[in-house]
Amino acid sequence: MKVVLFFEAGNWEELEDRWEFRGDLGGLKSILVEEEISLRGLIDKIYAKLGLSKDTMDLVLSYTPPLNKKCSPLVLKDDEDVAALLASWSDSTCKIPLGVTVEPTEVCAHEKSGQESSDDTDGSHDGFRDNYFDVDYCDSEPTDVGSSRQTLPVFRNAERTSNDNGASATQPAEGNPPVDPLLQVTGAGSDEPVNVPTIEASDSTFSDGSDLHEGKYFNTKKDLKRKLSDIAMKGNFEFRTRKSNRSLWVIECIDPNCSWRLRASKIVPESTKFVIRKYVGVHSCLLLNRNANHRQATYVVIGEQVAPQYVGVEKGPGPKGVQTFARTELGAQISYYKAWRGRKHAHTLIRGSPEQSFHVLPSYFHMLEKLNPGTVTRIEVDGESRFKYLFLAFGVAIRGFRYMRKVVGIDGTFLKGQYRGVLLVATAQDGNGQCYPLAWGIVDSENEDAWSWFLTQLKEIIGDTDELALISDRAPSIKKAISTVFEKAHHGACAWHVAQNIKNKFKCADIMGSYWSAVNAYRCEDFTGYMIEISNRYPRVAEYLENEVGFEKWSRCHYPGLRYNITTTNMVESLNSMLVNARDFPYVALLDVIQEKMSKWWNDRRIVATTITTPLTPSRESELRPRFAQSNGRHTSQLNPITYHVKGGELEGVVDIFNKTCTCKEFDIDKLPLSVYNLVSPYYTKEYYLLAYGETIYPVGSQSQWDVPNEVVTRIVLPREVKEKKRGRPKTSRFPSVGEFRKRKNRCGKCGAYGHYKKKCNSQTGSTEGNPPTNVPG
Repeated sequence: MKVVLFFEAGNWEELEDRWEFRGDLGGLKSILVEEEISLRGLIDKIYAKLGLSKDTMDLVLSYTPPLNKKCSPLVLKDDEDVAALLASWSDSTCKIPLGVTVEPTEVCAHEKSGQESSDDTDGSHDGFRDNYFDVDYCDSEPTDVGSSRQTLPVFRNAERTSNDNGASATQPAEGNPPVDPLLQVTGAGSDEPVNVPTIEASDSTFSDGSDLHEGKYFNTKKDLKRKLSDIAMKGNFEFRTRKSNRSLWVIECIDPNCSWRLRASKIVPESTKFVIRKYVGVHSCLLLNRNANHRQATYVVIGEQVAPQYVGVEKGPGPKGVQTFARTELGAQISYYKAWRGRKHAHTLIRGSPEQSFHVLPSYFHMLEKLNPGTVTRIEVDGESRFKYLFLAFGVAIRGFRYMRKVVGIDGTFLKGQYRGVLLVATAQDGNGQCYPLAWGIVDSENEDAWSWFLTQLKEIIGDTDELALISDRAPSIKKAISTVFEKAHHGACAWHVAQNIKNKFKCADIMGSYWSAVNAYRCEDFTGYMIEISNRYPRVAEYLENEVGFEKWSRCHYPGLRYNITTTNMVESLNSMLVNARDFPYVALLDVIQEKMSKWWNDRRIVATTITTPLTPSRESELRPRFAQSNGRHTSQLNPITYHVKGGELEGVVDIFNKTCTCKEFDIDKLPLSVYNLVSPYYTKEYYLLAYGETIYPVGSQSQWDVPNEVVTRIVLPREVKEKKRGRPKTSRFPSVGEFRKRKNRCGKCGAYGHYKKKCNSQTGSTEGNPPTNVPG
């Protein structure tokens, strides 16, 4: 009669209340066996089912009996054990699967022939036996003091019972010198274990202080090496690799006389898991062998150790901070360059690599659109599927734009990552005077094609009307792109950039007061007076402002549209400054920072909006109060149901409350009256402010949780081609714009004062403030 026997390949793990078998080779399997099958026959069937070689793999068969208490697994050692297992299956309704532990054999083919292994990393064997860890510890205590893991005996082929010369595995062949008991190994397949002395910590030795033990598993060899490097640095010792390949790793202490060593190998060739086979965790080396320039302190290990300090922050420690971390936390002295590479590796671990960012970009955009309805994303590639441009606008911001004044500032800022590029931004300003980001883009550079593409995408979400005002600097590429894409919207120049151009071209910083008064003038009469002042002192400046720039571009009173009190692109510059540390991130990580910032803003401002007790936003309320105080000293007379005459102070005017205009032009441009709430523009009200931030921007979450269609996953986006990297430190600061000066204080080498050079120093004593005199009589 035949019986169906279920088994699973893996390893036992001891829990508090039971032993549990962890399978790692394809799950549960079944074989059909005779009731009278022998242990040898059962072993052969399992070899065949798993497709393993008897010459390279050993099997351990075990199971836990169906008892109501915790007990160790029973190992099948003979035919009687197999019969007992099959009998228990017949009597029990709950079938306990057989656990099969697969281990590499202790004697490989090249060792049988007496040849040396050729995969040593350094090609030498001095002071070390390659088969040192081939000792059979099955019946002996683990060498790692404190290890409680039970080791199961291994069933081996009966043919491998003696050495090639016929000598016993535990006795040296005739004529051969005796072998040190610590280095003595079993023969080719002998079942008799060698009694290797257990090395325990004493006054002349010390433990590495780790939790390693024989039988401990690691998912990959990389995980094992990372663990050992960490232990070595914290334990202030070094190790070297004696043998390493895809399925084996043997290491020893850097001191050849030290007892510390470890041998680990794959569970089975098909698996990536490594298990510690033999381990001696006690050192007997001298302190003279310690070295501050730790060989295990590679930039990869340093990066992995310091990586947690970059989680949830944009900047984190710099290279010098990494050097300090390595010295204080790991006890290793590393160079600045290694610290820089470690920091870069930590960034990659936390934020991904730049190349991976391009690959995951379509999936990332898909999840943003899925979790944030109405979100608009675009990716533009060239004919070779290389990245060109991207565009992102959150649906929440698009819907909230209806509650914003229709003034949009646009600008770009350079990126500092490996693939560089330029980050383009389009932002409005809410009723409380805060930035309201509308759209983001990444392009290769600020050229006409890039700006035209970005503005075309922007036009699709905000439209093109006479009410719309676009404010930017006077870059020719932006100016031409706006005139091409937007037919109805009005373009205005940033007054600050115009001022910088004036100072750079005409060297007339003393005229800036009159210039800014002209910029902010509400009435053309006042504007003309300020321009006369400028013309009288600097005629060329007046001509430049009128003919080359154009009054309608920078003057509030001449602007053909409605730009309210927004005369500069400061709202865009604020966003660029906010991202100063994130601009060297990979693209997806940068977009993640943008999403996190916007999510926080929307939540914080929504909370503020719900607590406002006045009809207007806080900033507009504070602006209206002094105006109300001024109105108390003015006389108002009604001319008709919709028109009032206001007198008092320097000006008087006629106010039309139906059309919301005034002859002073302040009401026309700012849309903020002196005192009447019901005449205020709805853009300044509490209701609009709350509606603008009433929704939520959601993050995409962990990549492992994404649900992305296959056509999106398989879309190819390759990194853009970059110019050949220049030698030296990469530049992380931009060149100043036209008229933008970075002040630099020069220190005199003679007197020590700032503001002049040594050649122009007029000091006779040779000392002033900042550099104490050394030649003045005391």
